[in-house]
Amino acid sequence: MNVLTVSQVNTYIKALINEVPQIRNIYISGEISNFKHYYKSGHMYFTLKDEKSQLKCVMFAFDNQKIKFEPEDGMKVICFGQIDVYERDGVYQLYVRDMHPKGAGALSVAFEQLKLKLEKEGLFSEENKKPLPPYPKKIGVATSNMGAAVEDIKNILSRRFPLCEVVIVPTVVQGEEAPGDIVRSLKLLDSMEDIDLIIAGRGGGSLEDLWAFNTEEVARAVFECKTPIISAVGHETDYTICDFVADLRAPTPSAAAELAVPDSEAELMRINSLFIAAEKSLERKLETEEQRVDALSNSSPLKNRDAFFESLEKNIESISERMLGAYKNTVIKKESAFRAFAGSLNALSPLAVLSRGYSITTHNSQVIKSASSVKKGDSIKIRFSDGDINAEVTENE
Repeated sequence: MNVLTVSQVNTYIKALINEVPQIRNIYISGEISNFKHYYKSGHMYFTLKDEKSQLKCVMFAFDNQKIKFEPEDGMKVICFGQIDVYERDGVYQLYVRDMHPKGAGALSVAFEQLKLKLEKEGLFSEENKKPLPPYPKKIGVATSNMGAAVEDIKNILSRRFPLCEVVIVPTVVQGEEAPGDIVRSLKLLDSMEDIDLIIAGRGGGSLEDLWAFNTEEVARAVFECKTPIISAVGHETDYTICDFVADLRAPTPSAAAELAVPDSEAELMRINSLFIAAEKSLERKLETEEQRVDALSNSSPLKNRDAFFESLEKNIESISERMLGAYKNTVIKKESAFRAFAGSLNALSPLAVLSRGYSITTHNSQVIKSASSVKKGDSIKIRFSDGDINAEVTENE
């Protein structure tokens, strides 16, 4: 009996499968399930299934880096690769070297996936859109320095608004290097403090040609710019992720230049129109004020100023007479009251008493109210109505 080990059996089966040419380069369609992407290693593991069967699959990092979309559960795809045996587990599986969405192009799927992702994060929100400056002094342009697009932008900007300075940053806009170069150009222009506006874009092309403007790194660079950005990629029917993130989307590079600056001739005409309108408004205002002054002059008392002042004089004289009469009456009343009050005070005055034959005797400036308050020999003063005399007490009975 020839007994084989498990490893020998798996190795034998692997060798048999490798001898079948039909499964060495094979296309298989199915629906993805159990999808796992290990970002540390970069490898993808999933299962392809249909209504009856399923097949384990693996796609290594160096292969899946080339696909434009992100596989996910439920997605119908066509995988290209090789059937082989994983000897350690004793299972056969498909080693995928390439993958395409079934029924739709890979780029279209990648576009919709990234669009949905960034929209959920708010990168397309109107709240984050910055207003464009009405009169930019300096505009930065991130595009290829060759081709019709850059020439159209320069010509239109110089024709419409010659006062604006244009800074062209030559940028790779197609191919594998394009996304990184676009990001570098945007960061460079955004770091220049005197740049008021940025135009980023290129001329028309296929979806593959425009793909750099559909990458996540370019979209996030546009979103992070502090300077307002106009996206001008391809033709009017072309839409890119950059268009949705930018502050304004222009259908073409030429249209971007039109939107970026005002038409200087139209502005001069508008200013002239405003000046004429202001002049006419001022003339109407002056006419209105003159009419109002005339109306006031005709209806004002100043029209007959002599009569007006005579009336004022009569009023003043009348008021003066009334005030003088009132003053005299007040003085007479106050004088009469004062005399009555003075008479009352005089009746109570000690001098009035003295005039009736009485006298006041004092000792040491103190009024003597009784005989007992002095003694024999004291000097006293006696005051009469017509003068004083000094005396000495000779006897005190």
